[in-house]
Amino acid sequence: MSEEIDLFGETIPEPGKPVKHQPLADRFRPVNLDEFIGQEHLVGKGGFLREAIDKDEISSIIFWGPPGSGKTTLAKIISNSTHAEFVAFSAVTSGVKEIREVVAQARVRKNKTILFVDEIHRFNKAQQDAFLPYVEDGTIVLIGATTENPSFEVNSPLLSRSRVLVLNPLTDENIRTIVHRAISHTDRGIGGMVHDIEEKALDALVSFSGGDARKALNVLELAAAMAEKTDKGGTVITLEDVEKASQQRMLRYDRAGEEHYNIISAIHKSMRGSDPDAALYWYCRMLEGGEDPLYIARRVVRFATEDIGNADPQALQVAIAATESYRFLGTPEGELAIAQAIVYCATAPKSNALYTAYSESRSDARTYGELPVPMHIRNAPTRLMKELGYGKGYEYDHNSEDSYSGQEHLPEKLIGRHYYVPSKFGFEKVIAERLKWWEERKRKIREEG
Repeated sequence: MSEEIDLFGETIPEPGKPVKHQPLADRFRPVNLDEFIGQEHLVGKGGFLREAIDKDEISSIIFWGPPGSGKTTLAKIISNSTHAEFVAFSAVTSGVKEIREVVAQARVRKNKTILFVDEIHRFNKAQQDAFLPYVEDGTIVLIGATTENPSFEVNSPLLSRSRVLVLNPLTDENIRTIVHRAISHTDRGIGGMVHDIEEKALDALVSFSGGDARKALNVLELAAAMAEKTDKGGTVITLEDVEKASQQRMLRYDRAGEEHYNIISAIHKSMRGSDPDAALYWYCRMLEGGEDPLYIARRVVRFATEDIGNADPQALQVAIAATESYRFLGTPEGELAIAQAIVYCATAPKSNALYTAYSESRSDARTYGELPVPMHIRNAPTRLMKELGYGKGYEYDHNSEDSYSGQEHLPEKLIGRHYYVPSKFGFEKVIAERLKWWEERKRKIREEG
């Protein structure tokens, strides 16, 4: 295990040993992969990072993920597990001068030097360029951590010489496990202060954290300080304690229970009822309750196809754009894009014609099984298939009058079925006119034929 030092050459306290007044989120930080919770795709069995750490073969890495997902913790675990010298500094307080000092020290060391740069996206292009030659010649191994998309915030040459590892927000179960461990641990945790937490308080804490372990532990520590002993003598953290600690009243909202489905239903039905005000209110209720905005965005995309469809084809594009905007911007900026999509969908012309057509056509596909494709519209890539009649009689529509042949394309058993019946609203009025014209053209062709 290496000794971790800071830029001023001072030894950082031994991992796992609490220091005076050290915040819970810092002193309870995992010191090895066995203690680490979440990011199974990276540190689980066979995960790239686990194997790299176990073999002590760390190459330049960029950790990209939301706050509290474990970026700094994984860097410190690497520090605890490697024989290399580990130097850490923050892009907020350091610059090119400090980089040069690290490089000068690295050149005279026998062991390789791992340089951890927290919030690397805060370095400008010139500062990032200062790393490049030393990463290239192996003087330092760079580990960067960022909450921003590296494609936009990290220089391409530096990015091409590093492996980007994406960290996901911690799951509710991950946060629950971390909280329970912190309460049960008497040395580095808060086991000496409290012995339990009410289930409602834990639910509220999990929702409030939004997948951010640091946020959860900070509130837990404050709540523990406010908690009072029960009649039985033990100290239990209550919902009121969590609300006081977070300075936020926890709305009645269970992300995995009835209220979750009640409120998402309210959003959907408010949009369907062309009520943007109610839709926005319920949207904000879900956000305040700690819901993942991407879950709501996915429901808006579904609404755009199910309740609007071709009445306004632009609705789906707006919903998809809002989803991608949130992925790009994150919270809180990206939440406004989802709000825009909700208002757009609520005020768009409505039609469930597409949803009905899809449901009925799928029902027939299941009911009638594998009906044969009519011979004239079968593909005929080989001579044998042509001799068997594949594609025979097919009329190329572009060679027909008005670019419409009037041929049938459904299986014989289903000829005459009409699944898609456009509404009289929005763009579907235009589609209905087109369908009517084709139907009249088909009737005329039959009469003439």
